[in-house]
Amino acid sequence: MAGVPLVPCMECDDCLKGDYALCKHYSFIGSRQFGSFAEYVVVPERNAVKFDEEVTFEQGAFFEPATVALHGLQRLDYKGGGTVAILGGGTIGLLTAQFAKIFGARKVYVFDILDERLALASRLGEIEGINSSDKDWYEKAMEATEGKGFDYVYETAGNTITMKMAFRLAGSKAQVCFIGTPTRELCFSADEWEALNRKEFTLTGSWMSYSAPFPGKEWKLAAELFKSGQLKFDDSFVFKKMPLKDIARAFEMYKTPGMVKGKILIDSRVNE
Repeated sequence: MAGVPLVPCMECDDCLKGDYALCKHYSFIGSRQFGSFAEYVVVPERNAVKFDEEVTFEQGAFFEPATVALHGLQRLDYKGGGTVAILGGGTIGLLTAQFAKIFGARKVYVFDILDERLALASRLGEIEGINSSDKDWYEKAMEATEGKGFDYVYETAGNTITMKMAFRLAGSKAQVCFIGTPTRELCFSADEWEALNRKEFTLTGSWMSYSAPFPGKEWKLAAELFKSGQLKFDDSFVFKKMPLKDIARAFEMYKTPGMVKGKILIDSRVNE
């Protein structure tokens, strides 16, 4: 069973529309109230998502990022048969790339500066990679799309560089979604904004992973696709698995930039 962290009020206008992620009076298990860094945690019944035995503990722990990726994909009027650019090869980016392929993309390209992330993308399916630190990265992208640019662009890193890349990679009448959360001020040049005008592409954002009926189709599909094997889980998603008693050491590891590559899973079932 996987736990849904959002606890919406279910009474405000946004909740009554089924836009639970936009609730202004929500609680959140793990930030606004105590979370799962405990041997036991209590959640509302509707926040408990059952999954079959074929789904592993590790896959269950990745339901939340998987649903963030799927929600972001569906924030656009996504249809199969198009070309898709994923900007950022982290966990969310690689899950978004897989969903794009599952739902019929003709070509999916992941852009990242780490070759190991691009190699992982290729292991997860028919997903190509372009190292955006290469001098000719843009030329490669245009070659991949026959000079047209991409039909769909998903920014998943929340990085200033990749957010600006989206404006260059979008094709005419493209759709662009910013899934990543920015951490710095972001300004666009007149030329970059003119690209939006000239290409008439659509730009929107995505927040969390919920739809009606709560918690939404994103959570049901994540369970089904992990079970069927269509949504692939790679061991390298997990940097390290640690027992609950060592959680303080896990947090210390994050203080060293670049040390943790992937996720650290805290397993309350492991005591040694």
